[in-house]
Parts: sequence; C-alpha cells; structure tokens
Amino acid sequence: MDVIRLLPDSVANQIAAGEVIQRPASCLKELVENSLDAGAHTIRVLVRDAGKTLIQVTDDGSGMSVSDARMAFERHATSKIREAQDLFHLRTMGFRGEALPSICAVAQVTMTTRRESDEVGTLLEINGSQVQRQEPCQCAAGTSIQVKNLFFNVPARRRFLKSDSTELRNLITTFQHIVLVYPDRAFTFVADDEIIYDLPVGTLKQRIESVFGKSKSKLYTSQLLEIEQQTELATIRGFVGKPEAATKQAQQFFFVNGRYMRHPYFHKAVMQAYAGMLPTELLPPYFIYFDISPELIDVNVHPTKTEIKFADEQSIFPILTATIRAALGKFNIVPSIDFLGGDIEIPVSNDTMRANAKAPQIHATAGYNPFTPQHERVTPHWQELYEPLKQQVQPTSAPQQAELPHEMSEAPMHPQALAGGYISCVQDDGLILVHARRAHITILYYQLITQLQNRQGVSQQLLFPEQLTVSADEQPVLEALLPDLQHIGFELEKVAANTYEITALPSVLGNSNAEMALRAILARAGEDQRAVREDMQQHIALTLAQSAAIPMGKTLSEAEMQDLLRRLFALPSHRITPDGKTVIVWLSAEDIARRF
Repeated sequence: MDVIRLLPDSVANQIAAGEVIQRPASCLKELVENSLDAGAHTIRVLVRDAGKTLIQVTDDGSGMSVSDARMAFERHATSKIREAQDLFHLRTMGFRGEALPSICAVAQVTMTTRRESDEVGTLLEINGSQVQRQEPCQCAAGTSIQVKNLFFNVPARRRFLKSDSTELRNLITTFQHIVLVYPDRAFTFVADDEIIYDLPVGTLKQRIESVFGKSKSKLYTSQLLEIEQQTELATIRGFVGKPEAATKQAQQFFFVNGRYMRHPYFHKAVMQAYAGMLPTELLPPYFIYFDISPELIDVNVHPTKTEIKFADEQSIFPILTATIRAALGKFNIVPSIDFLGGDIEIPVSNDTMRANAKAPQIHATAGYNPFTPQHERVTPHWQELYEPLKQQVQPTSAPQQAELPHEMSEAPMHPQALAGGYISCVQDDGLILVHARRAHITILYYQLITQLQNRQGVSQQLLFPEQLTVSADEQPVLEALLPDLQHIGFELEKVAANTYEITALPSVLGNSNAEMALRAILARAGEDQRAVREDMQQHIALTLAQSAAIPMGKTLSEAEMQDLLRRLFALPSHRITPDGKTVIVWLSAEDIARRF
C-alpha cells in the first residue's frame, strides 16, 4: 500500500504560514510591502487587540482586476518574478508569492480592490483558505485587506503569542522598519482607535524626527551626522549619532535597497569607527542605507527577508568604517586646539587688578575643639551593626578575601570615609570596606520591592507637574508598567495620545528628575520584553534605587555612615547588590599580613 500522498493546498498553506506568518507583525509586514510594490503613495494601517482581532491595510496603489484578485491568493502566484534569474535582479519587496495564501490559511480575510480604469471593484472573502464569496463592489481605487482573528484555526499558535503590549510593540517596530525607508510615502498607524503615527511625505531626516523625536526635549536629529559615500561596489548614505547621543538602547538600523536587514558584521564595522569614543556599555544610534546592485546580494535566504548575504561584505566593511570616521572628523567630534586661528587673550596681573582684588573671607567656629575625640559623638555599641556579618562569607568571585570571623571584637568600631565613596571600619582581627553607593542602592531596592508587593508606595506631590512624552514603541511598555508605577508612588495622567503628566513621584527620589527616572525604567523594561510581572517589578525597583541613591564619591558624615550601615546590615542580603555587584569586602588580619 502506498504511503506517500500529496498534501491538500489548505494544509500546505498552513505549513508555509508557519514560516512566513509567525505573529501579527509578520502579517503587517507582508501586507504593507505588497502596498508599496503596488505603487501606493498613501498607506493606512489599523490594528485592534495588537493585531490578534484585526489588521487592516488600505492603500491607493494600482489595484487588481477580477482575475488577479482571485489569483493573488494562490500559492506561488506573483507579479514580481517570472523565472529563476529574476531572483538576482529583485527591486520589489515581495517575490515569493507565499504571503497572501499563508495569511488566508490562518485567518479570515476580506479584500476589496479596484484599478483606476475600472468602474467597479472586486470583493473577496476567504476563511481558512476557503473562498466564501467573490462579487463586484463599489470601492475606492487601490486595495484594502482586512485580516481578522489571526490563527483562529491554529489555537496552539495563538497561545504562543505574547501579551498585547509586546505584540503591539512588535507591530510598531515592523512599521518603523518600513516607514524609515520610504519618506516619500505617507503612512498612518492606528491602534485601537488611537493614532500612533501620522507621517506625511518629507525628507529622510524629517521622517526620522517624526518617528523618534517625540520623546525628546530637543530635536532628535540634531544629534545625528549625515554620511554619504559612493563607490563602485556600493553607495552608503544615512545618519550616525554623535558620541554624546549614545545610550544603552540606541536606535540602530541597516537597510539595503529599501529593505530592512540585520547584519552583525556591519554593526561591528560601525562600532570600530567609534573605537575610543564611547564607554563599552553605550551604543551610538545609526540609520545606514546601502544601495547596491541586486546581483551582489541574496535576499532569498529566509522567508522573513531580513537575513541578507553580500557577495563581498569584506570589502564593504572598511568602506563603512572609513565613511563614519570621516563624518565624525568632519564635524569636529574630537575637540582640537587651533594654534593658528586668531589671538588668544590671556589675562595678565596688573596694578589695577591687584587693587580690586578682595581679601579671602575666613569663617571660624568658636566652639570647635579639634582635640575632642570623635568617638565621643558616636552611637555606642557600634559592633552590634556587624553581628549579621559573623555568619557570612564573601562571594566565591573574590577568593582572595578571607571568610568573616566567627567572633567579632567587642571593641567599639568607628566608620571612616575613604576617598572615592568608600567606608572603612577597623577591627582587631581585620578590616571591613563598604561601597557606600552600592550599599544605598541595596537598601532602597529592598524598600521599594516591599512597597510594590504590598502596594504601599509613598508619593511626593510635585508643585509643578512634569510632562513625559513617549515614542510609539515605548507607549505599550509604559501602559503595561502603569499599575506597578502607581503602587510604588508615581501618579501619571494621560493628557494626549503619547503624553503623560507626572503629578507625583516616589518619595525616595526626593528632588530627582521624575522624567529621567521613568525613562530609565522604560529603557530597562524595553531591554527584556519577555520579563514576567515579578521581573518587571524588580526592574522598576532597581532602576529607581539607582536613580535615588547617593552619587559615587559623595563624602558622608559619621552619623550618615552609621545610619547607612545600620540599615544595610538589617537586610536579609547585604553582601551584593540586586544586580550582583559587591557591596562589602572583608580583609582578615592574615590577608593584610600576606600583603606585606
């Protein structure tokens, strides 16, 4: 009995959909790219429930005839290529002929389309690859496709989708990848009846500003430098950030022939151009566009078309690095001393200056006695603060440090401030060193975590409310964080589509900038989109603790050091910070002796 059989088209389409349509963002990408290939000048995107309920893309492109409308949903039906050689001359976004049949295999699809020359258009309804209806209709020139209930017939795939905020963020990111390539087209993005983006036709710089500039206090593009280099191999153009614009989570985009791509090798070339200019943890923003002959690249590597091979990427690497370095040098990013340009005025002492000079003012405290021992003003029983250290040892990451003694000296211990923000406490059998800022971060972290878990945050009302304007991709993250932010003491009120008014902040922040603290929380949350609620609470607590803690190097009074250490040693864990950095170092008498 034969066991090999041909799969039905409906099953084959579902298999293809597993590669092409992975989530709502994949569906959006395919539909918008089809609109661009159809010559659309205005494209409107509407989504509901992060694309799970509805994704609608409407354009004013060329539209389709009755027969083309039906044929578009057949597998490998495409107007982009006709033979295998066309794969090496691609100028369109799509070419596989898999997107529409893959979408309709896992969703309920309604399409209306009309060519400019036709009097009536075509309505087509498809449910899970099965055509339900096809008839003439009245509609505007162009095409409108509604994708409803994505993965309705593949419940396992639907269960694997992330939260609405995460899926919406993915939709917005995919939308950004497209609109940053086509500033000559107008785009609108509406999510749950709220306009996220309304982008008119403009220049590339204006488009970047429209997409990323809303959340900044000054022009985002003022921190960008233009690059342009034409060679026989490729043309490189776009913008790169000034070193001072670098952040831990910068916008970084590569595009080739109008298509977004990922390319770690070229990213390395960019970072090499910034060598010596940035701390290791900071990244520069960049928007880099390659124009290259289609014969020299292969976009047919993966259905997502973001993995692109270059025939000669080793030659492009030094060109890219040199182009960016030239831009940084051209705009005098590295300060220089001009020994030949103009006269330098150097003030010279003269009789008039000496006559006008004021004598220094000296202030004395009459009651101060330098011979009074400091320990007379110290809270007694200092050694009690170190009782929790008796049973603890240093982390294994510091093997050179001895274990803490089992019996601490009963003699009073007096903290001393060291340069650089450290506290030392001398004992008969050793020395304790404490990193003051990290100690304060640890204290505040546990305080904030307790407030979050108990929903008992203490707020401090602002006399003058501050405004926080977020970008479209930050907004879903902020909305997801709002309940925990309120529990910890923030009070935010939405006053516009992407603008919030901060009326109160957690009391631990004191006079700190509320907007900066919230932006740090958003950046940390954005780095880990898969974090569960407990992890997000830890992110919030740690970020706020770092924002509110004493600055590195601050000199503390003896009373402040006493209070800091008392609170630190009362914690359940005080040897390391919540993010794993050492707070306390113990050096035994033997350790000290070995160093001599």
